[in-house]
Amino acid sequence: MPSNRERALDAAIDILATEGIRALTHRHVDDAAGLPEGSTSNAFRTRAALLLGIAEKMVEDELRMLAEPPIAASPEQLAESLVALFGRLTGPLRTQTSARLALLVEAAHDEAIRAILSNARSRAVQPIRSAFVAVGAADPDLAVHLVTVCFEGLFLQVIDLGVDLDPRPIITAVVRGAVASASE
Repeated sequence: MPSNRERALDAAIDILATEGIRALTHRHVDDAAGLPEGSTSNAFRTRAALLLGIAEKMVEDELRMLAEPPIAASPEQLAESLVALFGRLTGPLRTQTSARLALLVEAAHDEAIRAILSNARSRAVQPIRSAFVAVGAADPDLAVHLVTVCFEGLFLQVIDLGVDLDPRPIITAVVRGAVASASE
């Protein structure tokens, strides 16, 4: 059985993803989590503490999910692995991805959230960097930046704007471009 703290964080992530940052209040989290009034406030005294708790939980969950490195026997397999990852992040994990997008906006004004998300990003991209090394990318750091920027742009298109698009050709082109620069 999840603790009140865990229930509050799960409800807060859902609120952040579905209703936005302005809807995130202690009382609304209590209601959404089915907790007695004041429970979220007891666990997270301030809104800033609640946002930090959300960021830490999301990072923990995402790093666990990303622990499995992408398949990288060839650039094509790497591209397919990244397409599958994008599909998970916009499918079954869409709520978490939407909440992370909201947190990224908040991070522009909150150094503590920015530090948590930045640290997590550094850890999360390591398996992708290793995969680019395995397929011969001349500059695996640039390749990782290209993929992350591609994903973030696609997230905005698919999640925020509701654009119906196939990410496969876009992600594949980014992977091919990153690996092709090795032969130049």
